[in-house]
Amino acid sequence: MKNLRFVSCLFSLLVLSILGTPLHAEAAKPGKTNRSKPIHESRQADEPEFTNFTQWRSVAELIDELSEQHGLERETLKAQFSKVHYLDNVVKLINPPPPTKLKNWTVYRERFIEPTRLRAGVAFWKKHEASLKRAEVAFGVPAEIIVGILGVETMYGKMTGNVRVVDALATLAFAYPPTANREARMQYFRNELKQIFLLARQNDMDPLSFYGSFAGAIGLPQFMPGSIRRFAVDFDGDGKVDLRNSPADAIGSIASFLSQHGWQADQPLVFPVEVSSRTEATWPSLIGRSLEANLTREELAYAGITINDGIPDSIGYGLVDLQDGERPTLYWLGTTNFFAIAQYNRSFFYAMTVIELGKAVRQQRQRL
Repeated sequence: MKNLRFVSCLFSLLVLSILGTPLHAEAAKPGKTNRSKPIHESRQADEPEFTNFTQWRSVAELIDELSEQHGLERETLKAQFSKVHYLDNVVKLINPPPPTKLKNWTVYRERFIEPTRLRAGVAFWKKHEASLKRAEVAFGVPAEIIVGILGVETMYGKMTGNVRVVDALATLAFAYPPTANREARMQYFRNELKQIFLLARQNDMDPLSFYGSFAGAIGLPQFMPGSIRRFAVDFDGDGKVDLRNSPADAIGSIASFLSQHGWQADQPLVFPVEVSSRTEATWPSLIGRSLEANLTREELAYAGITINDGIPDSIGYGLVDLQDGERPTLYWLGTTNFFAIAQYNRSFFYAMTVIELGKAVRQQRQRL
């Protein structure tokens, strides 16, 4: 019996070290969970039994902010947070891969440019062609880019996620795993947690009713709550924005997002280039400098990049590297439109895959 108490004590200390300082130490003890419901209804089996987010100081501060600055009812917020769960699997999934793991463009690309996704993309394009055409007219974003994003994000709505968004966001807002940028990431997810409550009020919904990815992204296009409030549009004209059930709203919202992040109608996307192997070449310093196309042809050539005649000199560029495992790294020049896609997901692999999947779906569609 003493051994059991000792193990229980160690477990409690471990979870406390993850979750931070409780508002009331007494509430952090095991056995304080509401037992009025069966355990499978009140929490998931792999969650800390005594996690009650209403007892944490940072949660109390968020409740104060939502109540005092945004007019949400304090007691309702407390009742809602009393039903929020800490999700250990979310903490595990959010951790980045080991730094020793080589990035591999070929492997990444093959996950998405494959027959099942291409068939699904063709079917989606055919079914929602009218909405895709309207989005291109309204925002200047081609159908294939929207189709590419939807294919990469959720395979056209087939994989939108089954994690309750409030649980995921609360876990990451208050128990983000130790990393170099932990505080900044916690602040980001705290703001997204705030946004889900404001979004719920805006749409007269229960904030606990939203489901999505382990990081809190929602619907066919996997928008974070803050992005829904800033960029999503009612594109089917039914008076509400519904990214979970309305493909038209998802299509229009993606186009709106890209437009507000600098998309330029009829501008090209990327150009393959070669880089100099000379030791004095300065092109490596241009990679990852920003998600902007702000370099001229002259600056790129001076840095040691071979500029072909087919690359326009009237627009700006950024240097993109696609590391490919043991194979040579591929280099491209990205335009403003490429970096608008990268704002959706800050990954060169992601942006290039969206472009290539959209192109592949268009070509497959044309062959049928």
